[in-house]
Amino acid sequence: MAQTAASGREHAAAGPWPRLAAAPPLARLAMSPPVLRILGRVRSGLGSLDEAPPQGEEGGSAAWLELDEALAPALTGIRIGQELVLLTWLHRARRDTLLCHPRSDPSRPLTGVFATRSPNRPNPIGLHRVQVRRIEGTRLLVFPLEAIDGTPILDLKAAWRVPAAPGLKGQLI
Repeated sequence: MAQTAASGREHAAAGPWPRLAAAPPLARLAMSPPVLRILGRVRSGLGSLDEAPPQGEEGGSAAWLELDEALAPALTGIRIGQELVLLTWLHRARRDTLLCHPRSDPSRPLTGVFATRSPNRPNPIGLHRVQVRRIEGTRLLVFPLEAIDGTPILDLKAAWRVPAAPGLKGQLI
């Protein structure tokens, strides 16, 4: 066992993940992939990618989030005016894209997709900050949203305030 300088606690020399490090190499490779459930669908007036603005705050419109009826208890506590973070599966995005021109501007240099907000990426998960405008059972009217009609919903989370880094303003995510 080694001892960390900061905490004085002992840890396995294999690193901070002793259970994973102790597993045989083949077991580490055979870990089960994550399984996601589609919770519902976006219903919006945007029928194609060409109609969608790059970001919700750049011309997004109101849209309905239609969730599975079995999820009704999960909506307890959500209120009109609340800001939420909506995670979607960008089902029409390309998954083989690793480089892109930011904001689809060819005058900008090719950049890795992890440094951009491009929808085309290995795991096309959309991240949208929206405000609840109306609640009807398991349907939420939200604004602004740039997702096209039929986009699968992966999750909803309450937005939170991010503390400011030195020299920056905090913001709601």
